[in-house]
Amino acid sequence: MAYMSQEGYDKLIAELKRLESVERPKASAAIAEAREKGDLSENSEYDAAKEAQAHLEDKINQLKLTISEAKVVDTSRLSTDSVQILSKVEMTNMTNKAKMTYTIVSESEANLREGKISIKTPIAQGLLNHKVGDEVEVKIPRGSIKLRIDKITVG
Repeated sequence: MAYMSQEGYDKLIAELKRLESVERPKASAAIAEAREKGDLSENSEYDAAKEAQAHLEDKINQLKLTISEAKVVDTSRLSTDSVQILSKVEMTNMTNKAKMTYTIVSESEANLREGKISIKTPIAQGLLNHKVGDEVEVKIPRGSIKLRIDKITVG
């Protein structure tokens, strides 16, 4: 089960609709066009179109699975006592005093440019269940960092 925001769930639904209503017909048209070019045994365009369609169908099926396992979290019922999914955490890196803010989201909603990190990342895992004022040591690929949780809000 993947916990996510309503916004994240709505984006998944929109992406599924786009893939099914726009991309799937494009893939079928590409196959039909390639098929018209004759001998299928030596038609690399046809093979490429079939492969692209197979990748598209895999993507659609994966999206359907993610949607079926999704559990939308009612953000109005979330607590800011400790870090959990959909928490927006303001923290300070104790080594260089850099301020960071991340919202912890499901894997499918993660987007670093928007400051949304997957709950499966080392930083999110290190912060989970900690409270404001806690200093946590987080193991990251390059060693470890010490973070102080300054503020928790609902993202």
